[in-house]
Amino acid sequence: MTEIALNRRQMLATGAASGLAVTASQSLAADDMAPNLKGKAILITGCSSGFGFLGAQLYADYGAKVFATMRNLPRSEAQKLAGAVKKGADLTVLELDVLSDESVTKAVAEAERLNGGALDIVINNAGVGTGAPVELQDIEAMQLLFDTNVMGPQRVARAALPAMRAKKSGAIMNVSSQLGRVMIPGMGLYSSTKFALESMSEQMAYELVPHGIDVTIVQPGGFPTDIWDNGNKLTAPMLERAEAERKAAYPELVASALRDGGGATNPMDVPQAMARVMAMSPGKKPLRLPVHPGRKPSLAINEVSGKTQLAMLGNSPFGPWVKDVQQRE
Repeated sequence: MTEIALNRRQMLATGAASGLAVTASQSLAADDMAPNLKGKAILITGCSSGFGFLGAQLYADYGAKVFATMRNLPRSEAQKLAGAVKKGADLTVLELDVLSDESVTKAVAEAERLNGGALDIVINNAGVGTGAPVELQDIEAMQLLFDTNVMGPQRVARAALPAMRAKKSGAIMNVSSQLGRVMIPGMGLYSSTKFALESMSEQMAYELVPHGIDVTIVQPGGFPTDIWDNGNKLTAPMLERAEAERKAAYPELVASALRDGGGATNPMDVPQAMARVMAMSPGKKPLRLPVHPGRKPSLAINEVSGKTQLAMLGNSPFGPWVKDVQQRE
């Protein structure tokens, strides 16, 4: 496994790592009430760009011991991340591919070795998306989406949880989306994977209550990160593979399948909101964290979903777990 030990201990950005780094530093300097993450060991997937890149820098600058992971090391993004953190920050880049059981197991084991024990926080951030109607999502595209967005977080959680359970503490933060609660025609199976991640994460939150481990589902709205360009790179060949008859059935949705999205929002909103949750006491972290300066359509669904879970299971043998998770302020 490739490892880069970085010296030092070693927005509206559009996703370029160097631009994101400047935004993060400026935002950190402006935050006089920065959460204290000192003493927390954090592993993050998907740190080559977007929320992962920004978060790795921010949490290291806030005092955490950060294990930033990405695929295909060595790569320039790792060096950009090394240069983005403050002098004295504790950040190590490890190679981790969420599609590989072996890669995940090795990376988590190495992070635990370097930390001298269990990780405090695991952030499942790596994700991919494709556009176009569901009928045009062939099995190749579907397998990649579910393997990355659902099986990937499961692989990482399974690798990290034994040490966390032994320590009786820790937190898992899974990055979902507003589209894990609502859906938009033409967004392919992205919502399907995030719906699956939402339910898997909530079930895990209940099951881990006796082990002292919190689970938080992060629900970002639209932000200008590399996920849009990366999604186009997956969507374009998928459209080329699609039969003409299928494409002809959805002319408007095919025409808009390649997107330039995210809006004029600041991607730093997401890692900053996550940092505030990380600093909360054990047992106080919310189950869901919607993040967007505009509309948050998931809020109403989150509320009715919580009430439904309590009504269904509140008086069952699982009631104490469900109440512990759902009744946090």
